[in-house]
Amino acid sequence: MILTQCPVCAAELPPLSAKQCSRCKTRYCGADCQKQHWEAGGHDQLCKKIRRGGGAEQYNANKKYTEAVVVAAEACAEDTKGQTCYICTQALHWKTKEGLVRGCACRGTAGFAHVSCLAEQAKILVAESEENNLDDTQWHRWYKCSLCEQDYHGVVSCALGWACWKTYLGRPEADWTRWCAMGQLGRGLLASEHYEDALSVQEAELSTLRRIGVPEGQMLVAQSNIANTYDLLGRFEEALSMRQDTYSRWLKLKGDAHEETLREATSCAITLSNLHRYAEAKALLRKMIPVARRVLAESDDLQFRMRMACNRALCEDPAKTLDDLREAVSMLEEIEPTARRVLGGAHPITAGIERDLQEAREVLRSRETPLRFKVGDRVICCGGPNHWESGTVIKLWYTEDGFAQGFYAPYQVELDEGRLVFAPDDSDGCVRREAPPEAS
Repeated sequence: MILTQCPVCAAELPPLSAKQCSRCKTRYCGADCQKQHWEAGGHDQLCKKIRRGGGAEQYNANKKYTEAVVVAAEACAEDTKGQTCYICTQALHWKTKEGLVRGCACRGTAGFAHVSCLAEQAKILVAESEENNLDDTQWHRWYKCSLCEQDYHGVVSCALGWACWKTYLGRPEADWTRWCAMGQLGRGLLASEHYEDALSVQEAELSTLRRIGVPEGQMLVAQSNIANTYDLLGRFEEALSMRQDTYSRWLKLKGDAHEETLREATSCAITLSNLHRYAEAKALLRKMIPVARRVLAESDDLQFRMRMACNRALCEDPAKTLDDLREAVSMLEEIEPTARRVLGGAHPITAGIERDLQEAREVLRSRETPLRFKVGDRVICCGGPNHWESGTVIKLWYTEDGFAQGFYAPYQVELDEGRLVFAPDDSDGCVRREAPPEAS
């Protein structure tokens, strides 16, 4: 169940024993809320409609899916003009009349499709695999493009998440497709930045997995997904505690060369950077990146994510050295052409790498140019038109939380009156050497 709160008072509902409407299966925390919802909350008007839609969970999933498809098609409208679906060959879906989407790494005229066609294709392939007891379940078709073999992202991932959940939610709780669909929905909500909704689904998923007793690896994946959402919600300490536990358990279970271990190491480093523990983040990634080079394909997106995480730890650290900056630039220059070739220039990962590379180069250039003053030098700072104030340089390459990412002021200056200011540029128009006092 992903409807885990009472629709009247929003209280958390027990997974199996909550009171429910006998007709449509809408669940409540108790009889009082059920009565209130019927008499004043509009449930008397919706009950038959929800029942005809398959019950509360199915009705909600169908509604959310329809809304997500509209959002995805609108977001992709400019990119899909004049194109047709590579599955059904039509511009508009014959039944739903929905528009086209493309949220993978396909380029040119490839990869355009209707969400409904992608969902039906995935459903058929998974069903064929189940029927024939194949080792390859084809489950990846719910989240990976069959043409470019890269994951869907953003609002397209969200729409496919709802499509997946509405397809399998009616199966028994212990059926693998049902709990995998719940996980797919959580990832889709996360990809489309619906963080609170994603967390609710992920916590319901983890609760389900604990009840049915899945293998440890599945539990660790679910736990890692929750930690991802904690990070995005700014709950960094909770995320780190969960990540460190998950990472250590993957190490024991699969060793340091397994993809899930590498993925969790990367996520752990990101959380450490969020907490400004840059030295720990750098040490972890410098240990694991050589392992990733050895065991992962050059085009694996985890290779890109690890380098981006390392670049962040190197560049955001206030104690960074010139060697750190050169390492960051070199690392991004190495992966940028591969990301562009594999994912395309419009992919979020490629765009992120190019943005980070530009910022790292700018910081490196500024740091390689020697500053005119050192700590302790007396200077005058421009405080406005024809207004200069005397002070002493107390710090080089100063930064603070309000600065744009990657920006460092050449100097922090303590003015003689006691205020602390920073010089944003090492130029005479901003800061000058104080003239020595005239001899008496």
